[in-house]
Amino acid sequence: MEPMKISSIFSQNEYPIFAEKKPLQLDRQVHSVYMSSAQKVQPQLDQISSSLCLAKWLQVSLQLTTGQTQSCYHPPTHKIPINEIQKDVSALHNTQYKKEQRKKMLQGERPAECSTCWKMEDLGHLSDRHYRSAEEWSWPRFHEVLASGAEKNILPSYVEVNFNHACQLKCSYCSPHISSSWMEEIKQFGPYPTINPHNSLEWFEKQELIPHLQSDKNPYAEAFWRWWPELYKTLRVFRMTGGEPLMDINTYKVLDYILKNPKPDLKLSITSNFSIQAELFHKFISRVQKISDGHFAERVTVFVSCDSVGDQAEYIRHGLDFEYMLNNVDHFLTTVQTGVVSFILTMTNLNIFGFQNLLEKILYLRRKHSRYFQRVWFDTPPLRFPSWQSLQILPEENQKFISTTIDWMKTKPMTMQTTQSRLHGFHDYEVARLQRVLDWMKSGLPDAESLKLEKINFYRFFSEHDRRRNTKFLTVFPELQSFWKSCEQLSHAYDASKVELKK
Repeated sequence: MEPMKISSIFSQNEYPIFAEKKPLQLDRQVHSVYMSSAQKVQPQLDQISSSLCLAKWLQVSLQLTTGQTQSCYHPPTHKIPINEIQKDVSALHNTQYKKEQRKKMLQGERPAECSTCWKMEDLGHLSDRHYRSAEEWSWPRFHEVLASGAEKNILPSYVEVNFNHACQLKCSYCSPHISSSWMEEIKQFGPYPTINPHNSLEWFEKQELIPHLQSDKNPYAEAFWRWWPELYKTLRVFRMTGGEPLMDINTYKVLDYILKNPKPDLKLSITSNFSIQAELFHKFISRVQKISDGHFAERVTVFVSCDSVGDQAEYIRHGLDFEYMLNNVDHFLTTVQTGVVSFILTMTNLNIFGFQNLLEKILYLRRKHSRYFQRVWFDTPPLRFPSWQSLQILPEENQKFISTTIDWMKTKPMTMQTTQSRLHGFHDYEVARLQRVLDWMKSGLPDAESLKLEKINFYRFFSEHDRRRNTKFLTVFPELQSFWKSCEQLSHAYDASKVELKK
C-alpha cells in the first residue's frame, strides 16, 4: 500500500500516527505502514475509550433493498426506521440504534454487536477496530468524531451500498435477500432441511428482509438519492455491492454522475463476481476506463469475490466460471491503467484446500500488473454464518492447510530492496491476518454438542445442495471424505433418535 499522504493536510504534531515513515526491518520484510498505523492508533483510541471505533461514526453499509444498515460488515444489520428517514435522510446512517452503540463506546463499554473485534483483541491481535480507525478516510476526522459525541448526526467518509439483490450466482453461504438466484431456488424447492430450516422465506418475511425489486417503489432508495448530493461532498470511499452490482442500473447511474461531477479524492469501489455476461462487463469497463483515464476519481477498485480455484471455487460459488472470471480480472487491470483489484477470499471449511493455489495466481497478477504501486490486493475474512460452513467445525488435522500456507507466504515477503520485491510478495499484515484466522479456527466451538449439531447441518445442507444443483461434493472435495462420513453418520443417528422419540 502506498504511504498515506496526510502530512500535506495535517501537521505531524496533530496526527503523529503518520509522522514517521522509516522502514522497520522484521525478518527482512517491508515495514507495513498499515499495521504500524493500527498499532499507533490503539493507545490513542484507548486514551478516550478502550472500545472506541471510528467506523461506528464514519463508515456505513446500506442494504437499500431491505432497509437495513450497519457500521461495518462485522455487526449484524439493523432496520432503518421509516419515520427517522422521513425526518432526516441521514438517518440511513445515523439511526437512534447506532447512536446508542456510539454512546456505549464513548463510555468504554463493548457493544455486543462488535464481538468479532473483541474476540480478536482478547486473543492478543489487532482487530479491525484498530485497522479501520487508522485508515486515511477515518483517522483525520478523529477530533470531529469526538466533537460530535453520540447524539449529533455525522456524514460518513466510507459508504457501502447494496441497491439491488439481482445476482446470477448462488454462493453456498449466501441467501435469498442478497441473491435473486437464491430467491428463485427457495421459491421452487423451499428451505434447506437443516435442523432449523435454512433460507426459509417465512423467516425472511418475519425479519422484514424480503427485498424490494428494482421495479418496486423503495423508500430507502429514494431517501438515498435525496441524500446523495450532500453525501457526495464528504465521501472518500464509495463502494457498491449486491447482489451483482454490474447487473444494476443504479451502478451506471453512479458512474455517470462521477463522469459529470469529478471528485479527485474519491476512491470508488465495486464488489463483483466478475462473471457477468460480456455485454455488461464491457459496458462497465468503458465507463471506469473513462473515470480512470480522466482522473475523475482518485482510484477505481474492484473487489472480486472468489474463495478457491477451479471446480472447488465453482462449487462454493455456484454458477461461477473461474477461468472467465480470472480473464476478466486480467482484462480490467490491463485496460484500466490505474485500476486496482482486491480479492475477497472468504475463509470457510471448503476453500482452504485450494487456497494456496489461489494465492499463487494472485502473486502472478502482482508480478504482471504491479509496477509502480500495488494493484492487486486480497483480504481473508473468516466466515461465521452459516456456522456449518465455518472453519471451526473441521477436525484438527485440517489446520495444516492454513499453517503450511502461512509458512509458504513467509518465504515470499515484501522487501525494500527493489520495486519488484516491494510489490510482488506478501505483506506482513497479510500473513498476520491469515494467522489470526488460524488462531480463531483453533479456538473451536464452545462444546461438543454444538459441534455435533453443526456437523449434522453440514451434511444436510450439502447433500441437499448436490440433489438440487446436480453437484457432487465428494468428487470436488475428496479431502473431506472422512469428515463427510462422520457428518453423515451423525445425521442418520439424529434422525433415528427422533423416530424413537415419536414411538
